[in-house]
Amino acid sequence: MSGVAATSLLGVVAATAVAPGMSSAPFEPETVVEQLGSVKAEIQDASDLPFVFHERILPGDTIQTIFKRIGANDPEAVDALNQPAGLAAQRQLRAGRSLLAVVHRDGRIASLSLPLSGTDNRFTIERTDAGIRASSSEAEAAETHVEMRNGEIRQTLFGATDAAGIPDSIATKLAEIFGTEIDFSSDLRRGDRFSVVYEAIYDRGISVRTGRILAAEFVNQGKSHTVLLHRDSDGADAYYTPDGRGLNQAFLRYPLEFSRISSNFGGRVHPILNTWRAHTGTDFAAASGTPVKAASNGVVEFVGTQRGYGNIIVLQHRDHYESAYGHLSAFVSGLRKGARIRQGDVIGYVGSTGWATGPHLHYEIRLNGVPNDPMKIALPTAHPLDKQSLVTFKRDTQSLVDRLALLNHTAVARAD
Repeated sequence: MSGVAATSLLGVVAATAVAPGMSSAPFEPETVVEQLGSVKAEIQDASDLPFVFHERILPGDTIQTIFKRIGANDPEAVDALNQPAGLAAQRQLRAGRSLLAVVHRDGRIASLSLPLSGTDNRFTIERTDAGIRASSSEAEAAETHVEMRNGEIRQTLFGATDAAGIPDSIATKLAEIFGTEIDFSSDLRRGDRFSVVYEAIYDRGISVRTGRILAAEFVNQGKSHTVLLHRDSDGADAYYTPDGRGLNQAFLRYPLEFSRISSNFGGRVHPILNTWRAHTGTDFAAASGTPVKAASNGVVEFVGTQRGYGNIIVLQHRDHYESAYGHLSAFVSGLRKGARIRQGDVIGYVGSTGWATGPHLHYEIRLNGVPNDPMKIALPTAHPLDKQSLVTFKRDTQSLVDRLALLNHTAVARAD
């Protein structure tokens, strides 16, 4: 702390307003100058104050890239993070979630709090007089807020959502939800628009993660696609169009976080056998360990290893459809033949087992045992809500329709 002394001279001028038409004031103004005593202003030396970072985890992030981004240079903190508990926390870093870091000006970590996937718990390291202390704790009571955003496609979906301030996790869910209607690898056009209403989870005033998408609209090539979240008859959340057509029992064209297609369905030169062979699925390039999700409700038909597929899962769905997921690095714990799976459940993780030159997911959709192009096949849709359920649905989702209309600056007719 340092003190700064200041001596001020206060000048006071006594005057009166001159009315219009008067040449001068009725008396001579007098200037009075009075010297004040010293005034001490206390100014805090900010050189030792740390920086506080609230960082969203980006796809492909590691502790090293995060440290570089926040200007941290702390071997002692790195050593603590490389202990078993810290390594487990690093393996659970997921894009879209948030971490909180307090960093001294010299790069030393004062504290770092990492989110643990699948829970609201956090892993924290903190600098104390005795050194770095690590701990895991349950998150304090969090608050759920509803946030509303919209944007316009200029080049890519993720570029547009970044510009609109939408977390990557919500952008990924948008691609999943509308994946049965829009092929995001080829159908997007400059000028396409989207609006989204979603949950954001706040901990002590800081956004720590996102929740569900409650409603969304995507205008692709002039055609509007709208979905509303509603709890279906078996108690599960499901997405429906405004006229009550369900989407959740359709197939996801992208059974993992939206990524680049590295090989399409059809004939190609096999990258290992170097011969012309039929490619019976779509390959999605993704980092090893990326979660793979069930494309639709179904039953596990096969889980194990099959020649060139490596580790593979085959799910049986209604209407003689099957989906297959190959080259996996691992299966989700407890997965077995006959297990019932819901759309979106994580069933395995991207790998490079079998005949693969690098980590990716080989994804197949089979109809009556015959592979079809997952990007082009006409997929089955859910049955629409019955008359009574439709009345309930429209009543319960009217507020979501209103929110979308507010984002789009349009008037809506309320349901009676």
